[in-house]
Amino acid sequence: MQTNHRFPRAAAFLLCAAAAAWSPAGDYPAREGWTSLFDGATLKGWKAAENPQSFTVKDGAIVASGPRAHLFYAGEFEAHDFTNFELAAEIMTNPNSNSGIYFHTAHQEKGWPAKGIEIQVNNSFPDPIKTGGLYGLTPPAAPPAKDGAWFTLRVTVVGKRVVTSVDGAPIAAYTEPTPAPAPAGGFDRRLSRGTFALQAHDPGSTVRFRRIAVRPLAALDFPVTDFHVHLKGGLTLAEALADAEARGLKFGIAENCGVGFPIAGDAGLDAYLARLAGAPVWKGLQAEGREWVGLVSPAMVARFDYVLTDCMTLTDDEGRRMRLWIDDEVHIGDPGKFMDLLVARTAGILEREPIDIYANATFLPRALAHRYDELWTPARMDRVIAAAVANGVAIEINARFRVPSIAFIARAKKAGAKFSFGTNNDGKDLGNLEYSLYAAKAVGLAKDDMFAPASEGKKPVQRKGLPGTK
Repeated sequence: MQTNHRFPRAAAFLLCAAAAAWSPAGDYPAREGWTSLFDGATLKGWKAAENPQSFTVKDGAIVASGPRAHLFYAGEFEAHDFTNFELAAEIMTNPNSNSGIYFHTAHQEKGWPAKGIEIQVNNSFPDPIKTGGLYGLTPPAAPPAKDGAWFTLRVTVVGKRVVTSVDGAPIAAYTEPTPAPAPAGGFDRRLSRGTFALQAHDPGSTVRFRRIAVRPLAALDFPVTDFHVHLKGGLTLAEALADAEARGLKFGIAENCGVGFPIAGDAGLDAYLARLAGAPVWKGLQAEGREWVGLVSPAMVARFDYVLTDCMTLTDDEGRRMRLWIDDEVHIGDPGKFMDLLVARTAGILEREPIDIYANATFLPRALAHRYDELWTPARMDRVIAAAVANGVAIEINARFRVPSIAFIARAKKAGAKFSFGTNNDGKDLGNLEYSLYAAKAVGLAKDDMFAPASEGKKPVQRKGLPGTK
């Protein structure tokens, strides 16, 4: 993608829809893998230590108020043992109150938890580490929330990387160094695995927790590659390489080529490859629109490690060119007929064009996104999946737009499809591949299910050529 405003409104719609699920009046997005750890009425599944009376349930919230105590999650979900995950909770603090949420911890009867990392909850207590900070690991910062109002604290843990946010605003980002810091002062703050704990800090602190939910992410036993990274929004190659090294990933860095893009032919692609020369990344070509096949030579395409494209630019039966992320260019009419057109065009791309990865798979325009599960019927899914499998095209699990659905991915896995992970970043923030890793855990992806670039002589363009050039 380029900085020429590709996806702005579609992206905003999808991201706002996800955020809305965490509003106080909303429901947990169970279809996306979130599981509630608190039933809103009892402490079932939780085990208090030291001063159990410091935890009560009132008005749908766990209230932490009283002498030091910790409430450990001891429920059945994931056998209360988490490695990679997303955790979210709605929290309200009284003035001058201190608390925290621990992860990768273990039950202990007394004292501050010796194992695990604490996410601080503190908006006005006289401690420099404020809400969202990682105690003992990240520096002081201004409080991101206010006392007396509900806010949403969220943490994502993937491998050696931890990120936190409050009401969607980033707070802390921590990558554990190698070697990891040794235990000190009786505290082991190394990333590992374990359960969660809520803290009652002191008799003068009162903090409420509600809507506590977790989404486990895969802890994969094979190297992970993000094949959909762009040097855009100020992200430099050096920054991308540093990010990949810190997170233990490999990146595929892709350049867009197509009508209306800065690069629209061999000369621009040659310059791009020169820019990446010697960098330890896969070199990708993101083919834009259906016209790309007439803008480049087969020899140039073959110099790339892989080619990815989507079905977000297409022409309908009346000859109208549509870009699905731009509302004014989308002509839907009857939704069922539009979907049949989209499926037919997608299958055609997978069958004719020499591509390796079907990116942004199953993306729908803004007007239809809320009907995704209804419109992507099993028959429509199976037609696209069959075309991908028959033509050796991997299906991208896109972290930014959270597509395809788990139902689609499960059907594709059963049919023998290969998959890739992709961020499709719009700036410097590359996230943690949260949706990709959730999907991998949900359907049980293994190393053999994942895409790997073809060797020389076996690339799609070398096998199929470019349409119209044979």
